Amino acid sequence: MPTPRRSTQWVIAAALGAVTVAGYAPFYLFPLPLLSFAGLFLLWQHAPSGRDAALLGFAFGLGWFGAGVSWVYISLSTFGAMPALLAAAVTLLFCAYLALHPAIIGYLSRRLALSPALNWIVFVPAAFTLIEWVREWLFTGFPWLNPGYSQAPLSPLAGYAAVFGLHGITLLLFATAGALCWAWLAKPWTQLRNLWPWPAALLVIWIAGAGLKNVPWTEPIGTSVSVSLLQGNIDQDQKWREDQLRATLDTYLGMVRSSDARLIILPETALPLFLRDVPENYLEALAEHARRNNGDVLIGVPERLRDGSYYNSVISVGSAERQTYRKSHLVPFGEFIPLRPILGEMVSRLAIPLQDFARGSLDQQPLAVAGEQVAINICYEDVFGDEIIRQLPQATLLVNVSNVAWFGRSIAPQQHLQIAQMRALETGRTMLRATNTGMTAVVNPQGLVEAVAPEYQAAVLTRTVAGMRGATPYVRWGNKAALLLCVMGIAIAFFTLRRTRK
Repeated sequence: MPTPRRSTQWVIAAALGAVTVAGYAPFYLFPLPLLSFAGLFLLWQHAPSGRDAALLGFAFGLGWFGAGVSWVYISLSTFGAMPALLAAAVTLLFCAYLALHPAIIGYLSRRLALSPALNWIVFVPAAFTLIEWVREWLFTGFPWLNPGYSQAPLSPLAGYAAVFGLHGITLLLFATAGALCWAWLAKPWTQLRNLWPWPAALLVIWIAGAGLKNVPWTEPIGTSVSVSLLQGNIDQDQKWREDQLRATLDTYLGMVRSSDARLIILPETALPLFLRDVPENYLEALAEHARRNNGDVLIGVPERLRDGSYYNSVISVGSAERQTYRKSHLVPFGEFIPLRPILGEMVSRLAIPLQDFARGSLDQQPLAVAGEQVAINICYEDVFGDEIIRQLPQATLLVNVSNVAWFGRSIAPQQHLQIAQMRALETGRTMLRATNTGMTAVVNPQGLVEAVAPEYQAAVLTRTVAGMRGATPYVRWGNKAALLLCVMGIAIAFFTLRRTRK
């Protein structure tokens, strides 16, 4: 079978990358990434040089991120008031930066003279997982569309979330894709007779993953709590307008009063003014209703301190003493301006309010409200699993408050919900999500969505949930175990390469 022309290969790589997005929410076709990455590995195998493999990886990345995170354009153009062409160019540059990561792995895949089995089942999966981990923290990190997310919660590999976390699942996904690539290269499969332990081991891993999904890593603390998650559905272009402030405050007060739950949760920056400017009688009305329910209300509201610094915060009012959580992992350009001397002038022209939040402390503890220990995370923070576990195992519930109205009617809210499903799997805790426009949901410790409010509608989602205690292996180890496996895989590859060269 002749090798396709180079330009055709680039188109195929980009198409494979775009198809990968169907493996994530809202489609949840988790086998697709296995096939698309296996296809990418085959393209790399037939690339004549490291440079050609890098270009194929770059094309794959453009398709992958271009299809998967193009909603960035909406936040820049529709809500950030950036000219359409400039917003499109910035979005393309952002996707091109993300595409550099698979390009690097493509280059490395052709630079080492490893056997196909060792290269595609061990070295490339380990190196690719490591660079996905680097993507999680480099330049403050953007781990959106990490391949492991595509396996939550339906895939058998999701059983490993509580053990190795997201990156462990990513490693096993890549290893399986590598095994498919190697099996194709082994046609007419005569080599499989001698090398059968590789696919056999991976088959056992998938079967074991299905079994691990049934392991009760955590247990209920013995009591349940009623919760109401409020979705105000305030349009983003109306949210910060002064003439809409009273309507917004009335909306949330009415929604709170309509609930008799012990724990009532409002979305991120639900009150679009600084806490010190919120009328005291308004906060007292919320607190009085919470006390009547023998519970508490969690309110997303920005705080401004006496020194002039301001925070993206969640405060509690009600039966318990007032407590505060302040967001620590901020969004570049949305919540703080990196390289301010260079980019500050350009970013300040965007129609984004409060562009320079201060960072909250990294060692904040769960809020003791409604008889539970609640670990708060705000919007983008739940993308970082190793940061969520800072408040565990003390926390009995996870709460995420978000405002993804910035991304319009795109697939971003559903993708964000799938990220929350992974956090629930990793920690063995229920994740409660209160959002402005969607997806407001209750995710159980098995990563399944028990209830979700309709998008783009005002809604009060009420359920009874159980607080959980105990620690999964991932809560104890964090990413260390998965990263150790990656380092071991790369070490095995180099040790084998060194031996064959002697």
